[in-house]
Amino acid sequence: MHPREQTIFALSSGRPPSAIAILRVSGPEAGTALVALAGRMPAPRAATRALLRDATLQPIDDAVVLWFPGPASATGEDVAEFHVHGGRAVLAALFASLSAFADLRAAEPGEFTRRAFENGKLDLTEAEGLDDLIHADTERQRRQALRQLNGLLGDRARNWRNQIIEASALIEAGIDFSDEGDVPAELIAPAVAKIRTLLGEIKEVLAARGRSEKLRDGLVVAIAGPPNVGKSTLINALARREVAIVSPHAGTTRDVIEVQLDLDGYPVTVIDTAGIRESEDPVEQEGVRRARARAAEADLVLWISDARHEEISHAGTAPVWRVRNKIDLDAAGAVPPQGQRDTDFRISASRGDGVGELIAALIGFVQDYFGFGDDGLIGRERQRQLLQQTAGSLQRSIAAIGEGEELAAEDLRMAAYSLGRLLGRVDVEDILDVIFREFCIGK
Repeated sequence: MHPREQTIFALSSGRPPSAIAILRVSGPEAGTALVALAGRMPAPRAATRALLRDATLQPIDDAVVLWFPGPASATGEDVAEFHVHGGRAVLAALFASLSAFADLRAAEPGEFTRRAFENGKLDLTEAEGLDDLIHADTERQRRQALRQLNGLLGDRARNWRNQIIEASALIEAGIDFSDEGDVPAELIAPAVAKIRTLLGEIKEVLAARGRSEKLRDGLVVAIAGPPNVGKSTLINALARREVAIVSPHAGTTRDVIEVQLDLDGYPVTVIDTAGIRESEDPVEQEGVRRARARAAEADLVLWISDARHEEISHAGTAPVWRVRNKIDLDAAGAVPPQGQRDTDFRISASRGDGVGELIAALIGFVQDYFGFGDDGLIGRERQRQLLQQTAGSLQRSIAAIGEGEELAAEDLRMAAYSLGRLLGRVDVEDILDVIFREFCIGK
């Protein structure tokens, strides 16, 4: 039997041990396995208590079972669920019993969601939203993922694709009736109007301020600067725990240290880099090289200095904020006024002076960087690229009208093709392999 036709099973809850574990079975033999283990077929979609037994009729567990006959199930196939006590021995016995059935096998990563996609239960943007929702760490990530899962982009893309097909039909009809006088003009004019409207809508989505697709990975802030100016002390203050070694000796930080922060619901990765200076130590030289590389790739650089180090040494393209540290060591302990620019800050990372103002400025930067409230349509770079391809094809189709309807029709077919790839409905086998293998096993 082909692997796609086999029945699959997997743990769909967290790692054992746990109070309750959920094991899901999907495929044509799901009902057979359920009856064999539970002794009877429960009513559809009704939680039913059952004593599970193995092939030798030895008890496995006192469980709750559910039956979802296809196609009215999450995957579109027959689905059985076993809610058992989450001990490792219980799960091992249940796995062994299921593996003994013919044409039942353990699921591969993302295989449940892939079957749901292939059976028309969700499109590719919704599948991506489900994956993002599972991996969401912050409130903003959760909101965006839920919008994708609910079909916010998929519904728009389906509507756009249908309108492109309608416009293409008008133009191709004009080609077919080109020998009938004014008929082609009557068909092509509304088609062009439709294409212009569609192009405007897609361009509006692409031009929306912000980088919503990067919300999945988060913004990267690099803390850079000379040695022993308080970089590690600052990252500890931002993380509110000791994640980096703080020492008065220069060169303590030899590698890049990363901390994940949640700033107003936005994911931010703060990296503490090795002090940038000339050194004869090969280990420290490698640390400096890595520090420069990570700072160059960051979205924002906080250049930390003190009274002895004022010069900025950074060659990247990201904006750089100057942060003067150790103001508690200034004469008489006085706190000097803030810098003249909005991106100049004076702090005492060890005492906390000015750190709150710096965090508030970081939150403002992050909000402006992502630049949307709750209406961001694009969740992944793949989606943005395909929408850009669609817009390009529509633009070319408008320009080609004067040169020949055949060229315009071909560009419209390419636009519909790009949206089909966005939804996962045409020529996407390689894309599916990449996307679904990133899922956890039970999904």
